[in-house]
Amino acid sequence: MKVALSVTCVNDAMFPDVGKAVVRLLRRLGCEVDFPRAQTCCGQPMVNTGYLDEAVGAVRTYVDAFAGYDAVVTPSGSCAGSARHQHAIVGRRAGETGSDPGLASAVAAAAPTYELTEFLVDVLGVTDVGAYFPHTVTYHPTCHSLRMLGVGDRPLQLLREVRGLRLRELPAADQCCGFGGTFAVKNSDTSVAMGADKARHVRSTGAEVLVAGDSSCLMHVGGVLSRQRSGVRTVHLAEVLAATEQSGEED
Repeated sequence: MKVALSVTCVNDAMFPDVGKAVVRLLRRLGCEVDFPRAQTCCGQPMVNTGYLDEAVGAVRTYVDAFAGYDAVVTPSGSCAGSARHQHAIVGRRAGETGSDPGLASAVAAAAPTYELTEFLVDVLGVTDVGAYFPHTVTYHPTCHSLRMLGVGDRPLQLLREVRGLRLRELPAADQCCGFGGTFAVKNSDTSVAMGADKARHVRSTGAEVLVAGDSSCLMHVGGVLSRQRSGVRTVHLAEVLAATEQSGEED
């Protein structure tokens, strides 16, 4: 299967090891993985703030960059949700305004975009990916993966098969961490309060590591945890699943 990695803006700029982990993991599972260099933003920031016309170029670039692949995989429920739901909206808008009359049909014909755990469980049909991560972990289901994509317990299925990993249930797991992209900037006080609630629940588990499928959410909650000197670190789910005893990547 020929797979393209959509690394996301946040990972590309701030957490490149997450993208590298996805490539190692998928190659270990027998996928042919490419990184199209033409990729840019999926367009979500513009759509979320109401700038649909400004998102047209980003969506067109996304569709063109990932043409010719069987699937697009991204370590982000947020960006996968944008590709699966928002791109069609932007495509229709581009047709109505005449800015890109063919965009809607191009979006409809594009290779499907999957959040990483969806691809592993639903497409590859695996839950045991051969990972080794000997730490006590709690998992935060990010809002877009939980609500927009409906990934359900797929991440937990994968984590339960990781050798050495001790999984602790996170209280109020389905509550938003408070990041929400531009929400964190426009409503900073509310965002910080929500992040503090999430951090309190994380600390109550006694976990060493907070795991999630979106680096943006981990960045937000991790910032709160670090300021509290909690000793809890954040690790993207892809990095946990890519870690193996043989490669010494358990940390």
